[in-house]
Amino acid sequence: MRLLGALLHAGRRWLTSELPAVRDRLSENFWPVVHAVVAGTVAWLLAKNLTATHDPFFAPIAAVIALNASASERGANAVRLLLGVVIGILVGELTLALVGANYRGLATAIGVAMIRAIVVNFARLVIGQAAVSAMLIVTFAEEASLHRLADALIGAGVALVISQLLFPVRVVAILRRAEAEALAEMARMLDDTGHALARDDDVSAEETVDRLGGLSKPISNLTQTRESSRHTVRSSTIRWGDLEPITREDEHVDRLVYLGESCLTLARTTAAMSTEERHRFAPMVCEIAASLDMLAKDLNNRATRQRAVDRALEAARPFGGRPSDDDPLTVSTHLAVLLVATDIMLFAGIDPQDVQGALEEDIDRPRVTRPVAVPWLPWVSWRPQLSMQARVRKWRTRLSEFVSREEDRKEAEAESRRDRQQRNVQ
Repeated sequence: MRLLGALLHAGRRWLTSELPAVRDRLSENFWPVVHAVVAGTVAWLLAKNLTATHDPFFAPIAAVIALNASASERGANAVRLLLGVVIGILVGELTLALVGANYRGLATAIGVAMIRAIVVNFARLVIGQAAVSAMLIVTFAEEASLHRLADALIGAGVALVISQLLFPVRVVAILRRAEAEALAEMARMLDDTGHALARDDDVSAEETVDRLGGLSKPISNLTQTRESSRHTVRSSTIRWGDLEPITREDEHVDRLVYLGESCLTLARTTAAMSTEERHRFAPMVCEIAASLDMLAKDLNNRATRQRAVDRALEAARPFGGRPSDDDPLTVSTHLAVLLVATDIMLFAGIDPQDVQGALEEDIDRPRVTRPVAVPWLPWVSWRPQLSMQARVRKWRTRLSEFVSREEDRKEAEAESRRDRQQRNVQ
């Protein structure tokens, strides 16, 4: 009984500690699971109705495995899987016809399929899938047939339709998730720094290294996400649509990297100040941390961005002028405050021309531009909705430009004819 009670207690403790992480994992992977279920079912139904002479088990296998990748790799994963399946099926069918369904045929099919994929220099996924496909053919197939190749084509085709047309990767949403993680880590670092300053705790070199390591991980993840997103744009249907939202969000990644460097500088300089100066800077550091946390929780909302900018500005403006003390550390700390406030405003969407005026209070409340929005189908060109009056003005402008170009063209043709006539007369 004691053992059972201890196990139940340990289970409750584990469930309490791991439940938030489990909930996050389920929330993050819910839609990919739904897509895989739909793809496998649809692939099986299509293959069953198109090729009714056999059990099309390869179609759902190909569809589910092709979608079992990160959102940015689904399209390429489907193509790689299809290559492996094709190699495996062809080698398996040939082995089944020549050697038969026995252990010699199984060994031959696995070896030849893997060697064939290695010779062509395919990825590890292709090599493994070629071996698995050949193994399934020799093990379960009763006779050689190319129906299984058709099943694989159907499964990969369904995966491509789902991953590229119906539910393509939303690059801006992926970038913003990575940005939110980096902002949350910056907020945590500055919040810890602000409370340490208020308590007048000495920050050791080890704690500084820990802060640097804690911030470097989300920043590194952010840059990797951006590189992956660029590859996704080049190799998917997203490139057919409007790339302006993706380009603008890509620029925000650079500004967020600069913001991380500024936050680290602020944390290091304030930690090295005197007790009196620490107490003076502590509320400001905590306020900036709160503004970053506000941004991290709702990057898609313009009002939230505006409130975060207002809060950061209110905290940083008292430190905007030149300090009366010429101590290099004090000057560096004031400069770090200005850099953090500037980077927050630029990242949130303040016009660069308004940033200096906002810090010097020439502009009382700079306005944040609306965050870019993207449709669920990025390959459909996205444009903001215009009113009827704006549409009429737009079409009038286009019409006047067309008429002007036609008049210029006709005038150029007439002048060219006159020049030819003059040369003929001479």
